[in-house]
Amino acid sequence: MRIPQEKAVLALQLLVEGSSVRTTERITGLHRDTILKLLVHVGEKCDKLMGRIIVNVPVKQVQCDEIWGYVGKKEKNKTVEESENDALGDAYCFVAIERHTKLILNFALGRRTQATTNIFIEGLRHATAAQPFQLTTDGFKPYLAAIDATLSDRVDYAMLIKQYADNSEPEKRYSPADCIGCKKHAVIGDPDPAMISTSHIERQNLTMRTQIKRLARLTLSFSKKWENLWYAISLHFAYYNFCRIHRSLRVTPAMESNLTDHVWTIAELLT
Repeated sequence: MRIPQEKAVLALQLLVEGSSVRTTERITGLHRDTILKLLVHVGEKCDKLMGRIIVNVPVKQVQCDEIWGYVGKKEKNKTVEESENDALGDAYCFVAIERHTKLILNFALGRRTQATTNIFIEGLRHATAAQPFQLTTDGFKPYLAAIDATLSDRVDYAMLIKQYADNSEPEKRYSPADCIGCKKHAVIGDPDPAMISTSHIERQNLTMRTQIKRLARLTLSFSKKWENLWYAISLHFAYYNFCRIHRSLRVTPAMESNLTDHVWTIAELLT
């Protein structure tokens, strides 16, 4: 890096707390292109860090979900010429969290397809220890084949399928529909019905939308490049796991999982 470490740390602190690139530019005095290069540089390190440290982690209960975002423009606004360009449009982030330690075990960015689901579940197997645990997802059907092929030897797997009311009022089109019920469906093994839940991963989705400006709805801060969205998410999860003290745990998720022995600083993510 050609900028002082103090300014780099300040810029990263602003980004992980939900500031946009241009807000960070105004506060730090760094040019936005410099901030984006810093994001790519640190995001790549964070991606490798997560893959190196979060391996064979003992877990008890894991929840998975997908959160929607987009790159460049929304899928419905793509032209005919852009329809085959997967670098534009919908970008779903698949996330797995351990219920008790709040550790983000794995994530994947891609289309909401079987191929992305397979990659995500393979990464989850790599991240978890070879011992039984309970897994809960929503009703997304590609999970069935991916988990059966990759994790069936170690999971008690269940789906939590929520039912929503029809919300046809135009003034509420950005509001979520009302949940009118849910159905618990055991798929593999013998999952505990009382522990079939996606509440913790859905709360994590809120954290992502709050602290990753690129995922905030109805703003101009959406990603224009796929790789920048990937590195922003990598930075977020590395910061969340290793640097951010979870309020209910009073330590970081990595400390609760016995992966680290202290609260990391952002400067440690740079090295």
